[in-house]
Amino acid sequence: MSGEKQVNDSGSSVESGPSAVFIAYCEAEFERRRNSDQPFDEAVYRDAMELTLRKIRALEEEGYA
Repeated sequence: MSGEKQVNDSGSSVESGPSAVFIAYCEAEFERRRNSDQPFDEAVYRDAMELTLRKIRALEEEGYA
């Protein structure tokens, strides 16, 4: 599945494939870090996530992921 979008019951599109897996991982990690007692720069994390997500989506569009 290469970056496909599926339509859910409400009619909105939902990502599938490697990008969806990465997004789910990042959101879980974001919450874990936010709730820990360790310092956490949310803006830097989001920027890194978006950069990586753009790369994954490009690979999906080219058929490599």
